[in-house]
Amino acid sequence: MWTRGRPARSSKTADRSRHGINPAPITGRQLRTLAAAVFREVSWGLPTVATEVGRWRRLAEAIPDASIRADALSALSRKRGQTDGAALFSILPRRRHTPLLRLLVAYQVMWDFLDSVDEHGAAAGAINGLQLHTALVDALDPSREPADYYRHHPWSNDGGYLRALVDACRDDASRLPGFSQIQPLLMVEATRAQVLALNHELDPAARDRSLRAWARREFPRGHEARWWELSGAASAGLTIFALLALAADGETASDVIARTRSVYFPWTAAAATMLDSYVDQVEDQATGDHSYVEHYATHAAAVRRTADLVQRSLLEARHLPKCDAHRLIAACMVAMYLSKDSARTRAMENQTRQIVNAGGSLTRVLIPILRLWRIAYSQRST
Repeated sequence: MWTRGRPARSSKTADRSRHGINPAPITGRQLRTLAAAVFREVSWGLPTVATEVGRWRRLAEAIPDASIRADALSALSRKRGQTDGAALFSILPRRRHTPLLRLLVAYQVMWDFLDSVDEHGAAAGAINGLQLHTALVDALDPSREPADYYRHHPWSNDGGYLRALVDACRDDASRLPGFSQIQPLLMVEATRAQVLALNHELDPAARDRSLRAWARREFPRGHEARWWELSGAASAGLTIFALLALAADGETASDVIARTRSVYFPWTAAAATMLDSYVDQVEDQATGDHSYVEHYATHAAAVRRTADLVQRSLLEARHLPKCDAHRLIAACMVAMYLSKDSARTRAMENQTRQIVNAGGSLTRVLIPILRLWRIAYSQRST
């Protein structure tokens, strides 16, 4: 089941990306959703995110250890797009929910920080990365005793920065009306996210063996998606963010929770990871970092499959309550990645256009808007 080649297809949805279907048309309802989201973001979301990021930057600047301090500040500046992307899930609840927005920001800041710290301490092995990423689980379970996150790390004096992020997430998670209902699934997804530690294994062959083994353990009966698409999906936080947004609205029907989770994992989350890998492929080749799109047999196959995943994520969103908001989040994600300078080079413009077209009309409308966002936040090449 976990082999290279064409994926198993139990649904016709994945085959439609080359048949002219528009997964995100511009309808009156979609425009109203876009207008409402823009208003909420401009009047509340973006200013609150800026305040929260500023708060974490001040704490990061006070980290005693120079190496950890550099990782924290680098993650905050280079990965601002990830933070705003996580915060966009705050448009899903019926009303503004400040604890949810703070939680989304803190969790993504922690996610990016752990990725940077783990990468720079990769020589310490996967045991170090797994220990560090225990913070992702602790942050969503106030009953757990916080771990010694730096037990195997070369450096450890972060001045309480990581623990502050964990505590902030716990505090705001407890303020979500439906948190107790959603928490068991959050624990599953946060535990899966520890696969991030395996991505930084320095030996590519050992890394791939570990990721294959992880996929077999998580999905012993196999899965329609390929093993690297599953580990890639677990390496993105979108499923967790979607579940947290449900928790902010209070008690939710169990079938809505299940459907939401099945849309985001693996399809929307896998699309995010493949897009991230697609726009960073030149840089990854130069540095030797793990590139998820390199697992496909050819570059053309990688582009086709990424386009399929983009379109499927948008098509699957149609089956969710507030489908226009979920579709807007997915389209924003696609536009954010494809507005990066590296996706707009002459060598990649045809492939990028193919993926943009798979994202439908809404994605095409959002790309110039996100391009302006990148310019405003100095994120054009990050």
